[in-house]
Amino acid sequence: MSGSKSVYVGIDIGSVSANTVVLDENRNILEEHYTRTKGEPLETALAILAELIEKYGKSRIRLVATTGSGGKLIAPLIGAGFTNEVIAQARATETFHPEARTVVEMGGQDAKLIFLAPEGADGKLRIADFQMNSVCAAGTGSFLDQQAYRLGLTIEEFGSLALKSKHPPRVAGRCSVFAKSDMIHLQQIATPDYDIVAGLCYAVARNFKATIGKGKEFLTPVAFQGGVAANLGVRKAFKDVLELEDKDYIIPAHFCSMGALGAVYTCLDMGKALDGFKGVDELKSFLASGRTKERSLEKLSKPEGHPSERRSATGYTLETGKKIPAYLGIDVGSTSTNVILIDRADLAHNREVSRDSQAPAGRDKEGHNLGSRRMRRLRGRRRRRHDRLRQVPLGRLPRRGHYKKRDNGPGNSGSRDRPRG
Repeated sequence: MSGSKSVYVGIDIGSVSANTVVLDENRNILEEHYTRTKGEPLETALAILAELIEKYGKSRIRLVATTGSGGKLIAPLIGAGFTNEVIAQARATETFHPEARTVVEMGGQDAKLIFLAPEGADGKLRIADFQMNSVCAAGTGSFLDQQAYRLGLTIEEFGSLALKSKHPPRVAGRCSVFAKSDMIHLQQIATPDYDIVAGLCYAVARNFKATIGKGKEFLTPVAFQGGVAANLGVRKAFKDVLELEDKDYIIPAHFCSMGALGAVYTCLDMGKALDGFKGVDELKSFLASGRTKERSLEKLSKPEGHPSERRSATGYTLETGKKIPAYLGIDVGSTSTNVILIDRADLAHNREVSRDSQAPAGRDKEGHNLGSRRMRRLRGRRRRRHDRLRQVPLGRLPRRGHYKKRDNGPGNSGSRDRPRG
């Protein structure tokens, strides 16, 4: 245990992360931490509190203030004071940036628009109006995380990469499904990753303005805070979409911890939960009781024989040493790539289904054409069996219905011959 003075702890437990601050008696920030919850917010909070108790001692922690989606649940278990998220964000903004009139806060699943106005002779800020997103997390931090994963990027790389773009394409931001479809199309036409990433950042900003901010006037200065404010691409997108100048755009120094700070300030102002911290024993018992898993569902698993795991051959017999013409068909879809190899008689030589991971476009990171890669792979298999395939140029591929008719008399007037090669 270091020192003997009291400390105040604030924890903002959200859907993606737990943001923690430790303040001294003079409200100076001693520590500030960002911790990913990885789907276990209560366990994460327990680990954070246990570490703080070990470092400072339970007796020195005079106040624990919570906010966020998980803060209300743990507050009575540990003797903490809970503060509504909107109030906490507004209170922290009043402390650090009293000049702000609009707050844009964006986290893992929540997005908030808060309007502040001075009130009374002392000019203290009050919440004039606010708006939040619906239950859908499209256009928030988790939306960006998902798209970054699809592109094979970390969220840090995602934000920096977006700044390289000069002409961001339009990407749907209201729905993750539509955004994914737009991304697939852009990848298939070989749009650079940095343009796609920038398009997603602007989609988030436009979606926020069109839905949460619909019909609202964004009074300046505007403060952008929450975990997404760490994303440089989204920062720039909001500045451009809201048409803000540098003097009217604020990124707080503690943008990620404004909720936790606001919770501490609110509890101190109201004298709530002071000297009420009970430790973590009840929280441990709660977790051990299994009550947190009452509504849990069994983890999803990929069914046996799923197409993404199948590598099948048709059993077509090739004559050793004989080279035959073959046609390669590729179906590049949203989640998989389907490949089949046929001869002129439409007999399948080989078929393959593979799961698309990062880029479903007809190119990999080295720029190799997907069709060429498949052909080389198939050729390699046949070589191992001393067989040979000959790739036919695309121009030689007969179109469906392109047949020459064979006149075998009245009864066979409609019969067809093999396609002309």
